[in-house]
Amino acid sequence: MIQTSMDIPFAQDADVLAQELSVQPTTGLANDDVAKRRALYGPNTFRKLKSKSALAIFAHQFASIIVWLLAAAVVMSLLLNDIADAIAISIVLVLNGAIGFFTELRAARSMEALLRITTTHSRVRRSGKVYEVEATELVPGDIVILEAGDVVTADLRLTAASDLHCDESLLTGESVPVEKQTATMPADTLLAERLNMAFSGTAVTQGLGEGIVVATGMTTELGRISTLAQEAEAEVSPLEKRLDRLGRKLVWLTAALAMLTILAGILWGHPLPDMLKTGIALAVAAIPEGLPIVATLCLARGMWRMAARNALVTELSAVETLGATTLILTDKTGTLTENRMSAARYLLDGTSVDILQQDKGLRFCAQGQDIAPAAMEPLSAALRIGALCNTAEYGESADATRIGDPMEISLLATAAAAGLARSQLLQTLTPAGQHAFTPLRKMMATVHHDGEDHFLYAVKGAPEAVLDASEAVLGPAGTRLLTDEDRASWRKRQSEAGRRGERLLALAFKTAATPSEDPYEGLTLIALVCFVDPLRDDVPTAIRASQQAGVRVVMMTGDHAETAAKIAEDAGIGTSGLKVLSGRDISGFDMETATAEQRAQLMTTDVFARVAPDTKLNLVSLFQKGGHVVAMTGDGVNDAPALKKADIGIAMGKRGTQVAREASDIVLKDDDFATIIAAMRQGRIIFENIRKFVVYLMSCNVSEVLIVGIAVGVGLPVPLLPLQILFLNLVTDVFPAFALGFGKGDDGVMQRPPRDPREPIVDRSRWILIGYVGCLITISTLSAFAVALFLLGLETDRAITVAFLTLALSQLWNVFNMRVAAGSVWKSDVLRNGYVWGAIALCLGLIALAMLNRDLAALLALPWPGRLGLTLAVVTSFVPLVFGQVWIWLMSRNCGSR
Repeated sequence: MIQTSMDIPFAQDADVLAQELSVQPTTGLANDDVAKRRALYGPNTFRKLKSKSALAIFAHQFASIIVWLLAAAVVMSLLLNDIADAIAISIVLVLNGAIGFFTELRAARSMEALLRITTTHSRVRRSGKVYEVEATELVPGDIVILEAGDVVTADLRLTAASDLHCDESLLTGESVPVEKQTATMPADTLLAERLNMAFSGTAVTQGLGEGIVVATGMTTELGRISTLAQEAEAEVSPLEKRLDRLGRKLVWLTAALAMLTILAGILWGHPLPDMLKTGIALAVAAIPEGLPIVATLCLARGMWRMAARNALVTELSAVETLGATTLILTDKTGTLTENRMSAARYLLDGTSVDILQQDKGLRFCAQGQDIAPAAMEPLSAALRIGALCNTAEYGESADATRIGDPMEISLLATAAAAGLARSQLLQTLTPAGQHAFTPLRKMMATVHHDGEDHFLYAVKGAPEAVLDASEAVLGPAGTRLLTDEDRASWRKRQSEAGRRGERLLALAFKTAATPSEDPYEGLTLIALVCFVDPLRDDVPTAIRASQQAGVRVVMMTGDHAETAAKIAEDAGIGTSGLKVLSGRDISGFDMETATAEQRAQLMTTDVFARVAPDTKLNLVSLFQKGGHVVAMTGDGVNDAPALKKADIGIAMGKRGTQVAREASDIVLKDDDFATIIAAMRQGRIIFENIRKFVVYLMSCNVSEVLIVGIAVGVGLPVPLLPLQILFLNLVTDVFPAFALGFGKGDDGVMQRPPRDPREPIVDRSRWILIGYVGCLITISTLSAFAVALFLLGLETDRAITVAFLTLALSQLWNVFNMRVAAGSVWKSDVLRNGYVWGAIALCLGLIALAMLNRDLAALLALPWPGRLGLTLAVVTSFVPLVFGQVWIWLMSRNCGSR
């Protein structure tokens, strides 16, 4: 934008602005000026984001502490000439990276969709002639001509507007087309109230207009939102934070155990190279190599389940994060409502008629009773006038194109449902004239000849304007004079409808002998028509389910406060009195300078109305800093920055813009708010499953560390070799853990409050369980190893096989120790999980293969232990399961007594 007073063009007189831009609106720019300005300001396009390369995405898969530890183990193995170990660990690294890469690959192209907005044409006046040019060729100072059906392709300061209305819902959230004018606006006017501006990306629904281009490309309001979305930093998911913290703890644990074991081994006289190999074995044992693989596949499984429920997940971590959500910031238009204006009721003299939407059509009700419109003359007259005084294009077939103001389209649809289609009415009421809507009059009229000597004037407009122009009213008994008391009553009904968040049009008529009379004198008032953007049917139920799950729902919208409050009330938002703030109340809000009192006020607000895109972004940050995990829903370009900033961005797939969809983590294919609840349930189940398999993997790995460390510490031979540990971690650990990740969860998961966002994956009680089960497996394995060595007299390598088998089988049975404490053991979620039984069968087969296949047994150094050794391993492997179930039983009794 040119750096002059044009920085606030809506606050400048149009003629002064034209002078500053050196342009005459009647002739436009000269072609030479256009070329110079295009060289100066560049094309009218949006900056294209640089997509993240596939190589960068693949490299990101290896930016984990667990991966670094494994890489260090590879280097150490190579230095010690343990090629087999180095190759095996490298395979783990590549496998983990490949799974993450192919599952999470997605180009970072949120704003590329904006380019499609400018691949259209505009009509401009240049050198006194009108041309149609590509939108990319517009420059500041161009004079653009607008008419119904056009897409505005640059920000314009309007110089002329005749019944001009623009749909700005994708930019501001305003659900109804905005009536435009040319008068100068105050400098502090909010974006949604700048009536003398036409913004890039919006659509002209009716009327004509002209405007001066004051901003192109990235300097437009749409471009500014693009910049906000690009600069908004996506939050690291809670799961990623937790896994990172767990990995850091493992670094110190591994280093400490390795050093202690190496030192103990040296003190017992073991050679240093052997102790270094043992250190690698401990590192491999302490690191849950399968954790990244299982976590990725578990999240992918959740993603597939959500896809079956019409929720497309574009970021794997979003699957779990949604389960941690404590707050949903939702847009109104197109998310809670259907984003279409519909006639809800006709306020007639002495009564009102409700219009109910049904699958088979519209239903007309008065005082709870169905009525036929033809049987009520005032209603029939209102329907006829609404259909006649209309400029919308309304095809009557199901697939016909319908263009125009949504309220006019609704009037035509309602009349057609009552058997009063406009096309039929015009057969007997021939058009004889039209008086366009003007901001001054706030009314429009059409004139129709009845085929004889009378002309019907059909009038509609703002209720206050039509009421002032009316002298009579059409009631059940016919026409009567409109008294002062009547006017007061109509105004009261108008105010009541406004408080309900409804938008109103008044309908009136008169008859005359000629078509040239003043259309707005001596009118007979018929009705006030109340329009609503209907609340989606399933929204109240979904919001109740959110509240039962302890998740708060807050509305952010660009619509008026009264309308937003009514929708929020109907939807059930706000459980202890609805608190509403408008954009003007918070327009100066700044995260850095806001007081604690201001933040507390905003944090308790239920509805934010007339909010600008940057305000939405600030509110998301506010709630995040307040400790919330924020899910943000939206469908417009104006929502994109906040969608990207939120912990979870949820876009509408049907009504949502491409920009909003590509800035989000989840896209709802059915635009159904209730789908969020179903996805949230999956997210909670996934986190509980992740906890189960993390506890399972950690308890198994702790046992491996203790087995090696204690054996070396007391002077015994190393009971497990590095390659054997790696085999266990990738085979007997991963498949049962993967099966735990596929659990379906319990029925009460959505009746519990969301977990604390700061709560770790492994809390205190689970660390205790890890230690307890790990010690049980350690005792069983070392006992079997000692018995094999000293009582059965087996060679060291065969005793190692006994230890290997005992540990492998103990870890398999350990999966049943992961069930929840509550409930019967026979009805536990683990026992009912078919994947668990399949995993156990598969692992038993792989263990048998490792023992019976000569080549594999030789590679793993597993000679046959004999019948006694095999029996010893099988019997002792059940000890951790038995004592684990005793522990769970004690925990369930303890929980039940509280």
